[in-house]
Amino acid sequence: MPAVHRREVIATALALSAAWVVAGPARATGRRVRQRPSAFPQGVASADPTPHSVILWTRHAPEGGRSGRPLTVQMAEDPGFERVVAETSVIPQLDSDWTCRVLVEGLKSASAYWYRFVEDGGGASRTGRTFTAPDEADLSPARFAFVSCQNINLGYATPYRRLIQEDASRPAAERIRFVLHLGDFIYEMIWSPDDQPVVQGRRVREIGPLPTGRKVGPIQVPTTLEDYRHVYRAYLSDPDIQEARALWPFVCIWDNHEFSNRCWQSQIDYDGSRPAQGLKVAANQAWFEYVPARVTGSTLGLERFVAPEVVDRPLTAFDDHGLSQETGNLAAVNSLRVARTVRWGANVELILTDNRSFRSRPVADTPDAAPFSVRGFPWFAPQDAIDILDAGRDYDNGRAPGTIRFDGRDLENTRRNAPPGSMLGADQKRWFKARLKGSTAQWKLWANSVGMLHRRTDLQNLPESVAARWPSEGYGLYGTDDWCGYPAERRELLSFIRDEGLTNVATLVGDRHSFFAGLLSAELPPGDYAPVAAEFVVGSISTPTSFEAAEAALPLGRPLSPIYLHADPAGGGVQPAMNLAIRHGVQACYALDRTGRIEDALAVRNDEVAPHLAFADMGGHGFALACADQEALEVEFVCTERPIAPASGPGGAEVLYRLSHRVEAWAPGDAPQLTRVAQSGRAPLVLDLEEGSQ
Repeated sequence: MPAVHRREVIATALALSAAWVVAGPARATGRRVRQRPSAFPQGVASADPTPHSVILWTRHAPEGGRSGRPLTVQMAEDPGFERVVAETSVIPQLDSDWTCRVLVEGLKSASAYWYRFVEDGGGASRTGRTFTAPDEADLSPARFAFVSCQNINLGYATPYRRLIQEDASRPAAERIRFVLHLGDFIYEMIWSPDDQPVVQGRRVREIGPLPTGRKVGPIQVPTTLEDYRHVYRAYLSDPDIQEARALWPFVCIWDNHEFSNRCWQSQIDYDGSRPAQGLKVAANQAWFEYVPARVTGSTLGLERFVAPEVVDRPLTAFDDHGLSQETGNLAAVNSLRVARTVRWGANVELILTDNRSFRSRPVADTPDAAPFSVRGFPWFAPQDAIDILDAGRDYDNGRAPGTIRFDGRDLENTRRNAPPGSMLGADQKRWFKARLKGSTAQWKLWANSVGMLHRRTDLQNLPESVAARWPSEGYGLYGTDDWCGYPAERRELLSFIRDEGLTNVATLVGDRHSFFAGLLSAELPPGDYAPVAAEFVVGSISTPTSFEAAEAALPLGRPLSPIYLHADPAGGGVQPAMNLAIRHGVQACYALDRTGRIEDALAVRNDEVAPHLAFADMGGHGFALACADQEALEVEFVCTERPIAPASGPGGAEVLYRLSHRVEAWAPGDAPQLTRVAQSGRAPLVLDLEEGSQ
């Protein structure tokens, strides 16, 4: 680019909160700086690398007055900044909460760089390190970590410290090059220790109060942009989150808590579902300011977010994919479009989708599903009823039944003429299919914030001795806020992969606060089980797990306790019987409860419950490590102790177990095969005796 034009571009960017610069020949900086990280309390970050560019980020609030001052941004080939390759200026702005971003281009592919932000007086941020992506022809293995769900209000982000220490101890060629964050970067639901000092057995950490938040029971929730900014500032002040963002570029997608628990489109649902177009815009703006990414929408490039004017109105005029055409809703959900792809050499293309902004209302949360709600079975819903209700008029190739059998009665199917549910929405689904089909990477990895692997058990097979009856003729489905609550579109996408002959597809998932590994099939028994892709679900960094929720809410000794919890007389304490239930069925749980012997439990297992699951731990925290090359995709789960205390040493949380699965590249017409290739430590309940492959 001509030098004059380049100066004009940078001069324009200086008036905003972002800049653009092209790297040049390495040179010594010649400038004296001193570390002043206190002036940059949320640290530094880099994001969304390509072979020749990367985004840099920081926040620098003025220490007096309301005017931001220029920062010099330096990028170098060495941590001592003796070989600086790019340098420019940027001015943090009040309307971006003093955050700023810089796009550095002209970099070498597959290379490490160091960067910092420097004040006029020489005070410098901490030094960040980043990596560029390899060129698309580069056959080197792609190595990265994936994480999700970091709640520092109810825990500590110590698994990051374990990741940092372990990565530094590996040979350079085996270290990761980026971190994929699959959502729930923050939690907008804020507890205060003054109101409720313990939640699910954990001590509450003070990160509030929100500046203008409203109370909903024991929690505060945001009402303004400033509330969301407050939460991001608190989270990015955490030393372990900040350290990880300084060491690796992050590739981020959101889930629900960046906006609202159980959100869909611009709706929130705390004390009843209600329209919140203005709050959706505020949440999107805060994410844009604090989570650097190559996104589009109501933005001026990377420079700043321009909030559209919206009014909170009831959602109306739904299209055939359940997306409300109400003007404010469309403006809010499109104000930030985060679906995108990231290519990493010849081996990986990441396809990131937004699973919240365009989804139809989950059918399980509608009045149509109310007659099919189940009492006495916490967190379980009838799979057969959800399948029929969600599919609407498309069920059974257009032969939707007029009634659904439930609790001994034939109840009206009020959705027999309704369109099926959709998580992606029409436009995003077309884009996703095109990207999946058109990818030339060896591995098509879907950064899929919510899971597709079914968590179900055969509650219809409860022993006669149990004083409780499951009202459905089919399986019990654990949770309906993910793809299992949108079975029609789930089936459509998996059938698309099959029908197009697509191979080497895997989904990487967060949200569940659990570790899962398995294979994805459009149908499970009693239907035809035919896997077309693999899925790996990572445990939470610090959010309480489903097992912890069961421990806190469900007493032992009740008729249904054995399908949730198992009191271990030998080892002491309680173990997650739910792991056994969703792998091997309820008869196995009650056999274990009677004798305490895993062998007795497995002797009565139901192999039709989960032929798709190779592993499930609903009590796991930690991170996952992925390595993809031309031959295989291998994923290691690293499960750490509950993050209920700050790290006491450089290693962060202690490791409880490690588990690696491998799926080899497969040809069209073949089915994926998932094999367990390594295991150490002890996972809860049944891992030690489970099969090594499926």
